[in-house]
Amino acid sequence: MPQLALKVDVDTYRGTREGVPRLVALLRQHQAQASFFFSLGTDHTGRAIKRVFRPGFLGKVSRTSVVEHYGIKTLLYGTLLPGPDIGRGCADIMRSVRDDGFEVGIHCYDHIRWQDYVAGKNAAWTQREMQRAVERFTEIFGEAPKAHAAAGWQTNRHALRLTQRYGFDYSSDTRGNYPFIPTWQAEIIACPQLPTTLPTLDELINRDGITLDNVAQHLLQLTAQAPATGHVFTLHAELEGGKLMPIFEQLLTGWKEQGYDLVSMRDYLAGLDGTLPRHEVVMGEVDGRSGTLALQG
Repeated sequence: MPQLALKVDVDTYRGTREGVPRLVALLRQHQAQASFFFSLGTDHTGRAIKRVFRPGFLGKVSRTSVVEHYGIKTLLYGTLLPGPDIGRGCADIMRSVRDDGFEVGIHCYDHIRWQDYVAGKNAAWTQREMQRAVERFTEIFGEAPKAHAAAGWQTNRHALRLTQRYGFDYSSDTRGNYPFIPTWQAEIIACPQLPTTLPTLDELINRDGITLDNVAQHLLQLTAQAPATGHVFTLHAELEGGKLMPIFEQLLTGWKEQGYDLVSMRDYLAGLDGTLPRHEVVMGEVDGRSGTLALQG
């Protein structure tokens, strides 16, 4: 049976408090597994306003109704409103996800700071950010994290090295076609990458004739033929745990009808056969998303 791993990125305080419990309930209803990657520090979502100058960002905002999905309050955190501490305020919810049998891992400490700056930062800055996330995760869950999924698919050489140094079983920091061992300018990083292989809903909606009404059908066409290495689909607690939940439920039903086993990232890793190939991590663009992301080269 082909595997389709569900990776849930949790970016905000609201997404943790409201979207995560809804997703847990839906996944349990469909007997589907998933991995939840948490933002563990302060919610500074409002500071993303700087991205207005990034090519393609305004187009994405206008296509995906950011205010509708995230809420005015969230979009003011870190600017006109103080950002709430997600890890402090939502630790009980995070532990309940683990207690319900779902894998949990690190997304980041401060989502905006990581996504907007890590690509150009040095080793000391990168280690400080990752160490804060590791310490907060350990504080909340009582054990060290074993998996990492970088915010916004943003990373650098130092962050990749740290995935190895912290002893993570895998990371999912990239976009690509199949699992691989990452290299950075020929330096081998001994931590498997499980890249997101499918486009996200917010990358598809209102592009090329794709609407809320047909986006699930479009994605299901992309998964109709299962590759030998399966798929990884990234969803967001703020989107699929909110207004896009009916679409996500269509996908869950459709993927089960296509014969997929809906698994966690850890189970997906365990199901891979043989030695993983090595691929360079490169920065490049993905249709429907502004800026550059870490890609499987």
